[in-house]
Amino acid sequence: MARPTARVLSLLELLQSGGVRTVAELASRLGVDERTVRRYVDHLIDLDVPVESVRGRYGGYRLAPGYRMPPLMLSDDEALAVLLGLVAGRRTGLTTDTSAASETAAAKIRRVLPARLARRLDAVLGSLAFTAPPGETPAPDTGVLLAIADAVRHHRPVLIRYTAGDGRRSERTLHPYGLVAHSGRWYVTGADPGIGEDRTFRLDRIAEARTLPGSFEPPAGFDPAQHVLSGLAKTPYRHEVTLTVQGTIEQIRARLPASVATVTELPPASGADPQAERWFRVELRAERLDWLPPLLASLDLPFAVERPAELRDLIAALADRLAASARRDAPGQGQPHSPG
Repeated sequence: MARPTARVLSLLELLQSGGVRTVAELASRLGVDERTVRRYVDHLIDLDVPVESVRGRYGGYRLAPGYRMPPLMLSDDEALAVLLGLVAGRRTGLTTDTSAASETAAAKIRRVLPARLARRLDAVLGSLAFTAPPGETPAPDTGVLLAIADAVRHHRPVLIRYTAGDGRRSERTLHPYGLVAHSGRWYVTGADPGIGEDRTFRLDRIAEARTLPGSFEPPAGFDPAQHVLSGLAKTPYRHEVTLTVQGTIEQIRARLPASVATVTELPPASGADPQAERWFRVELRAERLDWLPPLLASLDLPFAVERPAELRDLIAALADRLAASARRDAPGQGQPHSPG
């Protein structure tokens, strides 16, 4: 009886995704019984694919470490997803400092694809246009990224050599909680036991990361992405702005995300209408203030400026310009006609 090749290949794909797969899980994913799974495994072994049997309560099958399958077998959708991912990563800056890696990877994928599919994918990529300019942010070192990612996963401390924005260099121990990609940059956030505080570092400013002995336990419920966004919102800038805005948190966050501002709900005033919209205090930092008046106008919500007074003047000036434009006639309108 001929073996169903498609299911055998599907089994190989499941095993290539990593980890130990139980027989029950593989049977469920393939839609066959456990005995059939074992036959498929024997077939892979006959093809010199190093499938290992893992005994015990959580046993099953896995591929031997380091095994790579020579031929690349991708469906049309999979090939397009991989190539678009490489292009998008390169455009947004979310690549490592080995800038040619994504290009050479894409070239290797094209080389092993069937000619028909390669031509179709080249047509997609050749006709694709982007509205945003290519990312120009510095990329992290590949070794640093991999070392910190491994430390995050296994809760291991790392020693990093870091250069701050002002050029100061330091060497410190970090308990990394998570990696975060934001606006074309990579960040790592975690605890700095030397000062007893949580810190966030840009990966492109880390020259070296070396795993240290020992382990740590990350705090329960810690959200690395939210921590990075909150930290960015508190970065020192020239102006410190405080507002109160009446509305909902969703309305405010639509224009002022967590990476820009911190938002705190204020207690209701004594005797206030319980059905009325609540007030929130919004705090943010900015190098310039001229972008804030149009943004606040776009909120379309009641607000009051606590500081700085300069922002009040800019808002009033914008209101005057808008009012003047609302009263102004378009060219050619409102003028008396000359006698013919």
